[in-house]
Amino acid sequence: MLHLNGDDLRPINDLIVTIFRVGGSLLEAGSRLVEDIGLTPAWWQVLGALALSPTPLTVPQIARSMGLTRQSVQRIVDLLAARNFVYMEPNPHHRRAKLIALTEEGEQVYLQAQKRQLPWSEGLEAGLSQDSIIAAVELLKSLEGQLSQQKSSSKER
Repeated sequence: MLHLNGDDLRPINDLIVTIFRVGGSLLEAGSRLVEDIGLTPAWWQVLGALALSPTPLTVPQIARSMGLTRQSVQRIVDLLAARNFVYMEPNPHHRRAKLIALTEEGEQVYLQAQKRQLPWSEGLEAGLSQDSIIAAVELLKSLEGQLSQQKSSSKER
């Protein structure tokens, strides 16, 4: 069995493992927060992408904005449509890529989730400085940019 001591771990590896753990914890907490209103964290994410957009989006646009695959977003959109949370409309710019928009019911369930999220996130923020939060966001955005560059580079090969 492989055992690494603290000296074997580089700070970037510790960061990556911590991001994975925090991501899992956030998904679990998000699930508890919205499960009784008929949402999963993934559904909430897609509704959020649509709610924050000034115009309807295609599945590929939603997938790109969330860092997910088109296939997984398409499955979620289909499930959301079956629940009457979103609807699809023709896209004048692309025959096959329908535009996805929130229904009134989708807007309402998203607003319910957001009302729950605000006090929850304020509780998480307690004891953290604004400067450390801003620094963490900047670090994560830099890491995201590097991952995006690596992905682009590997596609070019």
